[in-house]
Amino acid sequence: MANAIQSSTSATRGLEGVVVTTTQLSKVDGTAGRLYYRGYSIDHLAKNASFEEVAYLLWAGHLPNASEISKVREDLVACRTAPSGLVDALRKVPLNAPPMTALRSIISLLGHYDPDAEDNGPEASMRKAYRLTSQMATLVAAFDQIRKGKDPIPPRQDLNHAANFLYMLTGEEPSDIASRALETYLILLADHGFNASTFAARVTASTLSDMHSAIVSAIGTLKGPLHGAANQRALEQFLEIGDVENVKPWFEKAKAEKRRIMGVGHRVYKVVDPRARYLRQMALQLSGTTGNPQVLDIALKLEEVVSEDPYFVERKLYPNVDYYSAPALYMLGIDADLFPTLFAMSRVVGWTAHVMEQWANNRLIRPRAQFIGDLDLPWVPLEERP
Repeated sequence: MANAIQSSTSATRGLEGVVVTTTQLSKVDGTAGRLYYRGYSIDHLAKNASFEEVAYLLWAGHLPNASEISKVREDLVACRTAPSGLVDALRKVPLNAPPMTALRSIISLLGHYDPDAEDNGPEASMRKAYRLTSQMATLVAAFDQIRKGKDPIPPRQDLNHAANFLYMLTGEEPSDIASRALETYLILLADHGFNASTFAARVTASTLSDMHSAIVSAIGTLKGPLHGAANQRALEQFLEIGDVENVKPWFEKAKAEKRRIMGVGHRVYKVVDPRARYLRQMALQLSGTTGNPQVLDIALKLEEVVSEDPYFVERKLYPNVDYYSAPALYMLGIDADLFPTLFAMSRVVGWTAHVMEQWANNRLIRPRAQFIGDLDLPWVPLEERP
């Protein structure tokens, strides 16, 4: 057997710690627990901004003035109605299909209907960012209605992005608390450095493929339970526990079985995820307006148990963005398997901004792998192979 040959360059598993390019879109400070969009702290944006303002900030590079935000809202509203052919296509998707699978397919189809689909110029790309952001929300709500045997609810023109989505999901105008809760969630997840799905989008964009292909790459990546589906798994975990009294025994059993505690720990943050603080507050606010706060009570108790466990304390494992987004979205009446699509509805703003940033100074992303297999193996005729 020939000897294995290794490259002189050592491999970095998962690209951890590897800086691949520069960006002006967001900064993640895992040591201090800070997140910035275009230089603005997420603390200011979560408290004060609208989702539409954050979208414009990421796309255009500055906070909009009064006339600019008016135009942003007008343009996003104008894009809300999805092509009728897409709604017909959603009706042909199996009713038991995971929503993220349906979303991945339908966004690919959306590219066929976009008049700017093959134009990667700055102005066309901006128009596509608006359409993708507005129509993704419409299509997610439409699929949820269709799979429940109902007709899609047309979007309204007088509601903001978050409130309109909740309306399309239920047919009822949401309360101000519910609308702001979802808007805060969308703001907090709009971008987050070079996370897996964003990196996937930029790799696709770097080949000079089209924006829809880049977003489909991102959706496929976000779909995984170690990324965008983690909030769904976190809720399923809380529902499995079932009662506050079961938290401690469930936790000890999970530890003994070496199960992952979903929503706890983060690759970058070594302190509390800054987004988790706001989602926790949001969940507490919602608990006073809904009749089902039990999941939040379980989450709060589990956080307490985890924070006292030496294993988690020593490794600096704290609740992340998925942990409290799960009970918050649940109290908004959103089905668990729809959670990852809401993540996509938020992150599409960041994905499209990253695609445009990639194209502004493009270089093909082409990393190398360290080969560790055998070389110069002898050829064995078919009849002689064992």
